[in-house]
Amino acid sequence: MTTVEELYRNYGILADATENVGQYKDSYQAILDGVKSGVKEKRLAAQFIPKFFKHFPELADSAINAQLDLCEDEDLSIRRQAIKELPQFATGENLPRVADILTQLLQTGTLGGLFTQIIQGEDIVRERAIKFLSTKLKALPEEIMSKEVEEYIFVESKKVLDDVTGEEFVLFMKILSSLKNLQTVSGRQQLVELVAEQADLEQVFNPADPDSVDRLLQCTRQAVPLCSKNVHSTRFVTYFCEQVLPNLSSLTSPVEGLDIQLEVLKLLAEMTPFCGDLEKLESNLKQLFEKLLEYMPLPPEEAENGENAGNEEPKLQFSYVECLLFGFHQLGKKHPDFLTAKLNTERLKDFKIRLQYFARGLQVYIRQLRLALQGKTGEALKTEENKIKVVALKITNNINVLIKDLFHNPPSYKSTVTLSWKPVQKVEGGQKRLAEENASSPPKKQPPAQKRDTRQIYNPPSGKYSGNLGNFSYEQRGGFRGGRGRGWGGRGNRSRGRLY
Repeated sequence: MTTVEELYRNYGILADATENVGQYKDSYQAILDGVKSGVKEKRLAAQFIPKFFKHFPELADSAINAQLDLCEDEDLSIRRQAIKELPQFATGENLPRVADILTQLLQTGTLGGLFTQIIQGEDIVRERAIKFLSTKLKALPEEIMSKEVEEYIFVESKKVLDDVTGEEFVLFMKILSSLKNLQTVSGRQQLVELVAEQADLEQVFNPADPDSVDRLLQCTRQAVPLCSKNVHSTRFVTYFCEQVLPNLSSLTSPVEGLDIQLEVLKLLAEMTPFCGDLEKLESNLKQLFEKLLEYMPLPPEEAENGENAGNEEPKLQFSYVECLLFGFHQLGKKHPDFLTAKLNTERLKDFKIRLQYFARGLQVYIRQLRLALQGKTGEALKTEENKIKVVALKITNNINVLIKDLFHNPPSYKSTVTLSWKPVQKVEGGQKRLAEENASSPPKKQPPAQKRDTRQIYNPPSGKYSGNLGNFSYEQRGGFRGGRGRGWGGRGNRSRGRLY
């Protein structure tokens, strides 16, 4: 450890040597060693190292690295002094390297100032700093957005996320998702874990608290695009199955007019294809299956005269069923014996009756929708009424394909469908694909329509599509409840309300 006295003594030796200073390599090395000492020694080293740098080219790398260590010191005064002296190293072949370092430090310094304002500034300053950060980062060239700068942004952003509102959280996720280093598999995994922490998936879900519901929706919405076959959604799927589905009917919507149950089911459906191994697969699948049965009714009992004993036919919630059936189909791949085990004989029998009843109703709706859309293209399909019919056709076709798969003996999990609210693919000629034209027929074979007596035509139960049929995004509807301290709530009396 070099002391203050030793630093001054070696400085005196080098200063007095004038033209022969290069002969005192040991004295300069002792000054370089000062960066490993205390605060006072580091401050002196930050001044002495650059003063004699040009006289010791053989120690150039060691000197620059020593000065860079001081540039990253925890003490602000040491960092300032070290950075201030860096231009003295920009000579000869060291010029490009030092110039690059200075550029990075300038960017980091600017970013450091922004993050300081975000963490410590007043609300209006904080808001402006976040918006500036989210817009300007996109415009920075790759040579400036180095790996080190991106790592700095990630570390500082995690600090900010300790205390954010819903809107701020969404902005920071967009910032982090745009970073090149975080677009790799490992990077996206880090982001999913970060979102899971913010969602507080270890806590018991409170369906009556709109802030808790809001937080879960916002976090899950940010996690969905990050997931893939290599980046799993397992924690979210588990939480939805165990904590949310049992409380689906009692959810409190954070946004007026939002079909909160459908939004939750949509998010669950989007997550299930990327689910990894579930610790409680049997119980999770059972929760999903039981919720599906609630929306897939048994056929109404018939009176002695062959007419329905009840006054009303069951209502078919097509939008809900699409989500639940898709999710069950995805998780069922992991446990194909769920419906076929000996203990589940009655479960499968009951399920097939429900599937068949639902499929019969679907066929009528599909025919009606196709007839209504027949020959319509271009502008005609852009009317609100026809947009709803297009998506409704996609929903019913999706359900029909999945039902046919599950009606196999044993049930199959091989078919692939695209969820109805996902962007519609384009086909040749620029027209939108309305639906799979060759949709599967219902499990029970029906006679040809032209040979059927009108009295035999199936009268389907009334059906319901959600009003939110399009590519609905909860985030686009707002979903934020006030500013900091009123957003997602917090623990204790924190001023801004951490995202818990």
